[in-house]
Amino acid sequence: MQDFDKLWNYHQPAETEKKFRELLDGIDGSSGYQLELQTQIARTYSLRGMFDEAHTLLNATEKLLPESSITAHIRYHLERGRTYNSSGNKPDARLHFEQAFALAQQLKQDSYAIDALHMLAIVAKPEEAISINEQALLLAEKSEQEQAKNWLGSLYNNLGWSYFDLQEYEKALSIFLRALQWREEKKSASEIFLAKWCVARTLRALNKVEQAITIQLGLLEEMIESNKPDGYVYEELGELYLLKNEELYKMYFGLALKELSEDKWLCKNEPKRLERMKSLSDLV
Repeated sequence: MQDFDKLWNYHQPAETEKKFRELLDGIDGSSGYQLELQTQIARTYSLRGMFDEAHTLLNATEKLLPESSITAHIRYHLERGRTYNSSGNKPDARLHFEQAFALAQQLKQDSYAIDALHMLAIVAKPEEAISINEQALLLAEKSEQEQAKNWLGSLYNNLGWSYFDLQEYEKALSIFLRALQWREEKKSASEIFLAKWCVARTLRALNKVEQAITIQLGLLEEMIESNKPDGYVYEELGELYLLKNEELYKMYFGLALKELSEDKWLCKNEPKRLERMKSLSDLV
């Protein structure tokens, strides 16, 4: 059967759902493969904020789980937990991630165990998140399973932000630099871009403004060459030039607002951030 995980495009969940539905239509019965696929369709819903639809599909999947594989159970708990987390219900999310982790350990599926740990870190308080991320990192580094090792870049990133949230910026910078090195070894352009942005953002927090500007301007050049505007780069350049009290900040905040006002998550969760961009932009 086709490896449906390779069909995932997390930036286009609706398109991914269509591909998954096409596979699902060709399957009879309630095999573990089918149930795992249903959990991923549920994930496409939760990524779009369609939490009722996600829970409904997961309810139907849950009824068939006793006849299915442990892997299907693991993936059910992961997606139920993600749906709860995305809708703001962290206590229930934690319970499902804990169950997913226990089952993954039982099956010795390191990748799913790491996935569960990384989600447990997301729902945890910053201090707890660090120890959980470190546990996941240790598992990924020691694992002989390729899928588990592929988690390293994301885990470095998550650990870096955990330190950042605690204002331990030197530690955060050290981790983000490790993440950048790992991404460069994997030669993934989009992920290298993000890793550089994280390094620059932390340099700003450390008041190393010139170093941060150098990196962000490099990212700006990449954006222009690829014709892929990034509002977060514009926003950072706005913040950096504001610190230098240079009028350029107004232009960059204006460009940031133009791009990020289309970001549904940001509009819903950080409206004050968008208001700040507008107040500091050349659009006022």
